[in-house]
Amino acid sequence: MGKRVGKQTVEIESKPRIIATSSIVGPKEGSGPLKDYFDIILEDDLNDKDSYEKAESSLIYTSISECIKKANLKEEDINYLFAGDLLNQLTSSSFAARDLNIPFVGLYGACSTMTESLSMASMIMDGGFANYVVAATSSHFSSAERQFRFPLEYGSQRSPTAQWTVTGSGAMVLGKEGNFPYVTFVTIGKVKDYGVCDVNNMGESMAPAAVDTIAQHLRDTGRDSNYYDLIATGDLGSVGKKLTEKLLLEYGYDIKNIYIDCGDEIFDHKKQGTNAGGSGCGCSAVVDCGYIYKNIIKGNLKKVLLVSTGALLSSTSCFQGLTIPGIAHAVAIETD
Repeated sequence: MGKRVGKQTVEIESKPRIIATSSIVGPKEGSGPLKDYFDIILEDDLNDKDSYEKAESSLIYTSISECIKKANLKEEDINYLFAGDLLNQLTSSSFAARDLNIPFVGLYGACSTMTESLSMASMIMDGGFANYVVAATSSHFSSAERQFRFPLEYGSQRSPTAQWTVTGSGAMVLGKEGNFPYVTFVTIGKVKDYGVCDVNNMGESMAPAAVDTIAQHLRDTGRDSNYYDLIATGDLGSVGKKLTEKLLLEYGYDIKNIYIDCGDEIFDHKKQGTNAGGSGCGCSAVVDCGYIYKNIIKGNLKKVLLVSTGALLSSTSCFQGLTIPGIAHAVAIETD
């Protein structure tokens, strides 16, 4: 079976290094509990643009450009850019890629896109097809609200289970060498749908996918959950986090002491009025590229399992009364 391990996991034998990361967030995220870990905090979530969609595209462009600079590289050194976002036809990523001199592969995994792009980047590096690859994603509260829910002017009340789409973007540069954290395993998730229809409860719709991917990763690799210093899901928020802990116990895995959810960490829910927490592609991206990566570099963490989660709905599917499928991909990052 070559590099395949178990049913859904691939061993990344060459251990591509994450040589640099960059994170940029909006004002609300920049006043939250993780503010000290972000590289750039905007004063205005329009970022001097005349629409929120243009602002989001500027976020991902900035995170990619800054990440390449931090790696002491040029655009021409990057062989591939793997990126995606929540908007129709990946407009944020595509319009950013238009202004970058890098071959571009657009991806859609909803809020799972950070580990999806990192998975693809790691596998193409391990295949010997690239020397440097960028993995990135973004989201924006106002552009996501306009596309998936209601216009901001409508002023609708938010359900207690609702989450706040993160305004932010994260990017990683992968290379072959250096004393940096490296990717060891990638577990590609399956689409899971347990019949949830409530668009204001993303945590409930995505939790089964997170549970399935984490359990499958541990079975495939033969690792116990305690192998990791940290397991971080993407944007389940407080509701999905509790469900994930509970459901994993049924598989025999107690991860409570090593488990965080990026959506549960990025905001102070009570003070900032974000109800069940954060969501969006940018949620796990900025927490992974900021808080988690910097703690690995500091030596506070050595073995981390990133599990970004996504709700694969669209405005069309919701209008048709369809249920909300979920997906989750896992990437193991380790350091010596």
